Amino acid sequence: MRKIIASLDIGTNSIKLIVGEFLKNTLHILSVSETPTKGIKKGLVANREELIPVLKENFHKAEEMLGIPISEVILTVPSYEVNIIISEGSTTITNPDRIITNQDLIRSMQASSYNKITDDQELLSIIPIAYKINDDEIVKNPLNIIADKLTIKAVLVTSPKEYITPLINVVEAIGIKVIDVIPTAISDIYLLKSSNLGNVGALINIGEETTCVSIYNKGVLMRADVIELGGANIDKDIAYIYKTTKKDAKRLKEKMGLATSIMAKAEEKETLTDRLGNQITINQKELSEVIESRLEELLALAKKLMNNLTKRNIEYIFITGGTTELKDFNILCDKVFTKTHILGKINYIGVRNNKYNSALGALLYFNSRLKMKGKEYCCFSLDDLETISGNAKKVNINEKSILGKLFGYFFDN
Repeated sequence: MRKIIASLDIGTNSIKLIVGEFLKNTLHILSVSETPTKGIKKGLVANREELIPVLKENFHKAEEMLGIPISEVILTVPSYEVNIIISEGSTTITNPDRIITNQDLIRSMQASSYNKITDDQELLSIIPIAYKINDDEIVKNPLNIIADKLTIKAVLVTSPKEYITPLINVVEAIGIKVIDVIPTAISDIYLLKSSNLGNVGALINIGEETTCVSIYNKGVLMRADVIELGGANIDKDIAYIYKTTKKDAKRLKEKMGLATSIMAKAEEKETLTDRLGNQITINQKELSEVIESRLEELLALAKKLMNNLTKRNIEYIFITGGTTELKDFNILCDKVFTKTHILGKINYIGVRNNKYNSALGALLYFNSRLKMKGKEYCCFSLDDLETISGNAKKVNINEKSILGKLFGYFFDN
């Protein structure tokens, strides 16, 4: 079976839909569609009627590229009030040969969440962090080991339903099934982490209207919170100081502005008409000072939040999000941070921009869950795959695509 997954990120600035295929554990991008967002404020649904048409437009763009309709997606959601619960769950190995299988793993994960989630919370993820067999032996991977009992220690990640349900409902209102919901605090790290990092680290994702700060231990999410400031605040600052429209302010920021004024040039200028009808000239040096001031404030708040989220020594800091694409952002990071910091850089063909970090990370995370559970999945049916491959190309597929709801961790009904 071909492993093709569609990932949807409904951001405040734009809606991003990425369809990717995993071949020999390598992600290949099949299509990327993006449309300006309407009806979203700070990552949450503010106006359903405005959001639905732009969602439909986005899917239509992707379907034109692929030649077939998309009916299922994984959905990234903001990390507002993410709650972390450390829990344990056990299952008895009941098969005759007593060999631990993927189904035993799933049952132990189910057990770890039993009676742990309140009615107002949505369970978004279960992340195993330790395995024990027969109540005494700790193992790295329990699969295929002979045992009578399997116990897992896991991190349960939840979020209030009031934030999650409206996003799911608006996607399903246009006929798209949401098969998994992944908070950005989880998806963000999957694109950036590597095995040689230290134990405790942080990730700062600077979006359009919010900045998410997450804390990880050995790559596993431990805590997260959101600052209600982002790239749009820079646009507002520029628009206020120079009396320009927000559209002109955003263009100036992206085309002429630098994240720090150190390398900016006063002789690089642009003349335009402000909101009052006056001709004004803006130089790069002054513009970059405005940008730098807001970014320094934002990063200082992120540092403060990191210290509030954990008292442990933070060994590394990842920084990502669309705002980090501003020129010379790395120089600003060197100025602000004394700890080891890594400015995220996406290098997939077709999506070489940090604004795609959450959507791409969600694809990698979802694929890792499929492998752990021993599951196969494709967002297209066998007939659709024949269509996408064309009549001249015959697809070698021996099994039908998995249909029906595959929400979260593939819990059995």
